Parts: sequence; structure tokens; C-alpha cells
Amino acid sequence: MKLSVIAALTFAALTGVTHADEADKVRETTKAEADAFNARLYAGTPGDKSYACFVRRYDAGHLARHPKQKVASMKLLVSAETDREDKQLHNSFRLGFRYRHRHGDFDTSGSCGSHAVLLSQGDEVRMGCGVDCEGGGIEVGLSRDNKSAIIRLEQVRVWQNNKPDDEAEQSLVAGAEDRIFRLDRADNSECASLVTDRRELAALRHK
Repeated sequence: MKLSVIAALTFAALTGVTHADEADKVRETTKAEADAFNARLYAGTPGDKSYACFVRRYDAGHLARHPKQKVASMKLLVSAETDREDKQLHNSFRLGFRYRHRHGDFDTSGSCGSHAVLLSQGDEVRMGCGVDCEGGGIEVGLSRDNKSAIIRLEQVRVWQNNKPDDEAEQSLVAGAEDRIFRLDRADNSECASLVTDRRELAALRHK
């Protein structure tokens, strides 16, 4: 099996986003490409612990033009940490959002791995992030000017009001207008609500 096919199937298993019939369009990135993507994502070479925050609150005008869109607002926090054992940079994500017609805050989180799970389609590099136990996932790309994150999803497991129990577990499923989201880069403090650990919250606010 070609490396590109293996990469595509691995990515599909991780995120539930890329389809096997797209395998010929997908290839595994080199470490240099991955390093360049991380530098764009974190607005500089990541240190031992780095963060990037992206936010979008859809106004009434936008929602009126997209009546089938279920999501009213969304936040994405991506973080990078150098593993002490393998010395590789490992990425993770936390995603929070609100529905337009439902109450409560919904969130999800997972791992994006190291550069090995970064894939590119054409000239575009995207990072695949997955939720444990076949919980789906997201793709994270960047706009050309690096000021926005482009999120793509098919289905991702989410929890309501940060309650990781079976009763609160649901899924955000891509509909006609909930497959691609463009979030704007923001100060890390805008994503503080996604962090529950006090030490990490302190570190985030000092970045």
C-alpha cells in the first residue's frame, strides 16, 4: 500500500474527516513542513509549552444568511508541548461552542499527535486531531495570512457544560452549513474558559 494511502487511512481513523477515496490527494508531510506549519499556527517557533487561540461569534446577519447553521459561536485552543521522552512536539486541542437554538456550553478535546499526523492536500497543510475511543475529530488548517484557523469536521463527540459522563455525551454532526468554520486568532485569554486545570490556566494567561 502506498504511503499516501496509509497516511490517508490513518488520518481518517483519527479524525473521521478524510475519506479513503481521497487518499491519492493526501500525503504525509515532512518534518520541515510540519515545523513550518507549527510556526505559523503558534505565531513563532513553539517552546516547551505553547498556545494559540481562535474565536468566532456569528452575528445575526451571518446566521440569517445561513439558516441551516447550528453553531452560534466557537472557540478553539490548540497547545503544543515537547515530550520529555521522545523529544517530539505533541499538539492537542480543545474546542468549545454554543448552538444557536440550544442552551448550554458544549466542548470536546483530544490529541493531534506530532508531525506524523500532519497531512497536506495540494499546497495546504492541515493538522488532524482526534477524540479518544472513536470520538471523531477535526482538521485544523490556517488561512494564508495565518490570522484565522479553518476547522473542518464530519462528526465529533462533545460534552455539555464540561460534564464527561455518558448522559451528557453527544456529537456535533456536520450539516449543510456546519462542516467548515473560520475562526479568528485571538488573545489566549479568550480561550481561558476551555481550561479547567489551575496550573495550566495560569500558564495560558502568561503566554
